Amino acid sequence: MCGIVGYIGTANAKELLLRGLEKLEYRGYDSAGIAVRNEEEIKVFKAKGRIAELRKASESEFDGNVGIGHTRWATHGVPNYENAHPHQSTSGRFTLVHNGVIENYEQLKKEFLSNITFKSDTDTEVIVELIEYFSNEGLTTEDAFNKVLSLLHGSYALGLLDEQDSEKIYVAKNKSPLLVGIGDGFNVIASDAIAMLAVTDTYKELVDNEIVIVKRDEVIIKDQDGQVVERDSYKAEIDASDVEKGTYDHYMLKEIHEQPGVMRNIIQNYQDDNGELKIDKAIIDDVAKADRIYIVACGTSYHAGLVGKEFIEKWAGVPTEVHVASEFVYNMPLLSEKPLFIFISQSGETADSRAVLVEAKRLGHKSLTITNVPGSTLSREADHTLILHAGPEIAVASTKAYTAQIAVLAILSQVVATAHGKDTGVDIIPELGKVTTAITAIVDDAPKMEQIAKDFLETTRNAFFIGRTMDYYVGLEGALKLKEISYIQAEGFAGGELKHGTIALIEEGTPIIALATQEKVNLSIRGNVKEVVARGANPCIISMEGLEHDNDTYVIPVVHEMLSPLVSVVTLQLISYYAALHRGCDVDKPRNLAKSVTVE
Repeated sequence: MCGIVGYIGTANAKELLLRGLEKLEYRGYDSAGIAVRNEEEIKVFKAKGRIAELRKASESEFDGNVGIGHTRWATHGVPNYENAHPHQSTSGRFTLVHNGVIENYEQLKKEFLSNITFKSDTDTEVIVELIEYFSNEGLTTEDAFNKVLSLLHGSYALGLLDEQDSEKIYVAKNKSPLLVGIGDGFNVIASDAIAMLAVTDTYKELVDNEIVIVKRDEVIIKDQDGQVVERDSYKAEIDASDVEKGTYDHYMLKEIHEQPGVMRNIIQNYQDDNGELKIDKAIIDDVAKADRIYIVACGTSYHAGLVGKEFIEKWAGVPTEVHVASEFVYNMPLLSEKPLFIFISQSGETADSRAVLVEAKRLGHKSLTITNVPGSTLSREADHTLILHAGPEIAVASTKAYTAQIAVLAILSQVVATAHGKDTGVDIIPELGKVTTAITAIVDDAPKMEQIAKDFLETTRNAFFIGRTMDYYVGLEGALKLKEISYIQAEGFAGGELKHGTIALIEEGTPIIALATQEKVNLSIRGNVKEVVARGANPCIISMEGLEHDNDTYVIPVVHEMLSPLVSVVTLQLISYYAALHRGCDVDKPRNLAKSVTVE
């Protein structure tokens, strides 16, 4: 998602920008940069890597009281100095930072900028060159900025400096978050309020397709027609949990949108300085020595374990079973000779899972906990721990913890396979990078998910999710999300099981959400859809690019087939969120549920 900061006032802009970027570093680690202007010029400092490297690169005496900054996660172009933001136009007059993805940048480049020699591989450089192009055509900076915005297709949050005007930062957003912070004799911009809480707790929300002119003592917001919009500011609460919620209506929606950032955190934390995957050797050895792995979990974590089983068996080559903790503890199966227990828990405090861990330890078996909370009970008491790095998850309905669990299980399986000479044929880091981009595209499509929820779920009393292989596991999670926050009676089934009983429940108009992301069963699941349609069902087909058919309801971006659960589930999370929202449910605190289940 990247992160943007900006400042215009009388203080040292460079230091404020650097501090703000440090707060946003969770949003991107590949590279970072700032542009600072004094009365005479704009100077850009950029560096590959973390903000610490940018600090070193910007140690010159140059200071100013206006500037913009950016921390990047690569989407267009590899992580390097040239692709780092800010980007400047050919003449150096315009300087731009950008979050988001411009879908038509190549067409714009061909249409307007065929004579420009580009320095980077980014879509962002196209934007700043277009602004200069229209400025050279005689438009004012504001009009050129507006003209370019009208041409862009995709998501963006933008901060623009004009070297010929030291009194303004031009700002706009579409689908990507951006705020304006209000100060006394200064103003700021930030992707998240937390970036600038050190200088102000007062912010204005921005709306898609507005243009905002930020001055030292004034913020001018204009709509698409150029009319000035008056908007009240709000106080960002100092309480940490409220700050995390930011301007989102619900924690669940915020946490769904945080998933691209979570993927980046995981990739960053499970790589060494050379870009190689890293997991403690003792964990690798214990997984490899096991003659069978028992994944023990509850609810959403259980569903993540089902996906993880596929990774461990197909990549690491270790037979794996997945068990519901509350059943396992009272009905333990016949164990293998050298088992390894993997406990998956967002909180690390799940009582049912801990009961199994106690018994496993009594029997002398090795254990690994995968959790979001360092120092939690399951983490402390297991032999090993892998941390999810998902950040606090406040909403009761788990979203980002689920995708984090799957990603960590994928990395674990890859590391074990590589350590023991197995070629999985999957380069997991680039593939998770594609997943990150795909999730970003889906959260940007949230209005489409809201429409799907209206069309299929707004008044229904029940719904069914069907899929085969990996899609079946995701369907189970989709059904759980829907039932726990919207109270719709929802169930997930393997597509082939419909005719073995469940199809008796199909009535005229019954919603069927079918997943079709697995090539080898694509035609089979579509056959199952035809079976229920023949009996009056209302089908919603979510497929993957390359496998789509005409009239599919939504097509997710293509990713590696084994990693498709990380992407397809986001559509189901958003659909469930909007279904609950439109039914007037308490999204973050569904009835009868608690975030952490600490009693059996």
